[in-house]
Amino acid sequence: MEVSLYPTFLPSNACCNRPGSLVNCCGSLPGRKDLLRRISVWTGVKEKVWAGGFKMMSTPSVWTGNKSGMQKLPFKSDGYNFWTWRGYKIHYVVQGEGLPVLLIHGFGASVFHWRYNVPELAKNFRVFAMDLLGFGLTEKALIDYSANVWRDQVADFVKEVIKDRAILVGNSVGGFTVLFTAASYPDLVSGVALLNASGKFDNPVDMERVQQVKEETVFQRFILGPLKDWVQRQTIMLTFWQAKQPARIQSVLNNVYVDKTNVDNYLVNSIVQPTLDANAGEVYYRLMRQIIFQPSDLTLNKLLAKLSCPLLLVWGDLDPWMGSEKADKINHLYPGASVVRLQAGHCPHDEVPDLVNDALSSWISSLQSVSATVA
Repeated sequence: MEVSLYPTFLPSNACCNRPGSLVNCCGSLPGRKDLLRRISVWTGVKEKVWAGGFKMMSTPSVWTGNKSGMQKLPFKSDGYNFWTWRGYKIHYVVQGEGLPVLLIHGFGASVFHWRYNVPELAKNFRVFAMDLLGFGLTEKALIDYSANVWRDQVADFVKEVIKDRAILVGNSVGGFTVLFTAASYPDLVSGVALLNASGKFDNPVDMERVQQVKEETVFQRFILGPLKDWVQRQTIMLTFWQAKQPARIQSVLNNVYVDKTNVDNYLVNSIVQPTLDANAGEVYYRLMRQIIFQPSDLTLNKLLAKLSCPLLLVWGDLDPWMGSEKADKINHLYPGASVVRLQAGHCPHDEVPDLVNDALSSWISSLQSVSATVA
């Protein structure tokens, strides 16, 4: 089944009356005309105890550390390591020794968004970070993108490169990807950590849209379709040109970082560089066409129902796109989850890195992971 994904700027629970929001407050997508319009606008302490005895603070915390004193992954324009997958070059980073941990970035980001996490976590674990197909320094493949592609990329990376069961950690669309991977390939995963993960919940309106697409008439598919495709391409390519401008990238980041200290040249440049690839615009078009115009029936409800490993939620409660209510709902659907609430935005791993590193390290260390080699 081919399914679509929600990128970091296309959340499933954003409020529909927020300027620039691309989804309705119920988590469903608006009508296509309205969505195109919105695209043009978008230019007391409570503790939760894990079964193993690990206590998670569920009250929001404020990061007070010194970012300048933290180790940072050096930016390398030519990349670190490459793995060939289905004929495409996949970029990744690896540091440290011990229990394997795989970090997956969000929409438009890369391994460099984990700049403050890789070196610190590598003090205790064998840490990998990988660029998903179409992003970062990984090849800009001209394929039909779907959640299945990234899920299979992560699964095969665990099998072929890590060669051991791994802890999967993902932010935004990377969170959705690692959750999908764990639900589909439980034997490869020993735990999942979601940082402000994207994805939608069950919604009757979305299911109706999926059915409508499946029931398109011949006239709609072969006469109206090409015309709509042309309009979609022009609109999306204009959006791409606007979205890749450094000033626009910095503006979007400032909107989702509460503490804007780390919205710096390193971060902006790490996002800008991949957009200079000759295929970047076409990849963006294919991704957005899939996300916006090819609705999916894959939901967080379905994935969480299939999940069988420990789950950690590390949530920036001040995220304007995926706030605390979403973490509450995921926790309700998966009651055994451990939860860390932070006063941060959409990217807590980069905004409050030492709190996230501490939470991940403590939780991972608490798990009784089986390090049996993947066959």
